[in-house]
Amino acid sequence: MAKKEKSEYMIQAVSHALDLLEQFHSDEVDELGVTELSKRLRLHKNNVFRLLATLESRGYIEQNKVTENYRLGLKSLELGQTFIKKMGLLHQAKPVLDEMVEDCNETSYLAIFKEGHIVYLDVVETHLTVRVVSRVGSRLPAYATAAGKVHLAFMSEEELDNLLPEDLKAYTEYTITDRKKLKENLKQVAEQGYALDNEELDLGVRCVAAPIRDYTRRIIGSLSISGPSIRFTDERIEKELMPLVVKAADELSSRLGFHKS
Repeated sequence: MAKKEKSEYMIQAVSHALDLLEQFHSDEVDELGVTELSKRLRLHKNNVFRLLATLESRGYIEQNKVTENYRLGLKSLELGQTFIKKMGLLHQAKPVLDEMVEDCNETSYLAIFKEGHIVYLDVVETHLTVRVVSRVGSRLPAYATAAGKVHLAFMSEEELDNLLPEDLKAYTEYTITDRKKLKENLKQVAEQGYALDNEELDLGVRCVAAPIRDYTRRIIGSLSISGPSIRFTDERIEKELMPLVVKAADELSSRLGFHKS
């Protein structure tokens, strides 16, 4: 008797509930109403309401009593935090992040790559008053961030073409929106082993990042240091911050079983 594919065991109602939760995945969406969710999911409003009622009863969705729209509930946050805490990467990275900030007193991040975006898992902030706003949990475009570029730089041409959006959005006047120029930049990143974000996502903010590898030699994340461009001069990046983040990423990679040949 042939073994069934896992897709044959899928429960449609559960699938619809997960589709609903994923509508709140974008940074641009805080709340959604029944009508909008019905359009997005292509489900009847009654079905959407029943899904919302079920998820709300379990704490995964909550309703704003003022707008009557819905947003993610605390249970969704708790589940995400549990996942993050249990990740070996996060556990191993914490002392490395602490040490980086101790050495340079600038905000340092741990990030992973997810579907063409960078997601920051953890941050240790600088003690200085002027600092970068923390973006832990946010999904940011990989091509406009140093943390994302160190992932993209080691991908094949085909992978890049599939992952990069057709039109590269300009977040600032410095965002690289020309695909050819971006690929040239990524080639340079692969050769030098680190990436820079020169105010490409936020004006006045620069960042330097290096890749994290595990025992399979696969890139599983990135470490980065971010701060105001007034403190992140070319000279400081080259002499202090770049060597620091590369050394930290190498140390973390070694903790995860990666050994340079």
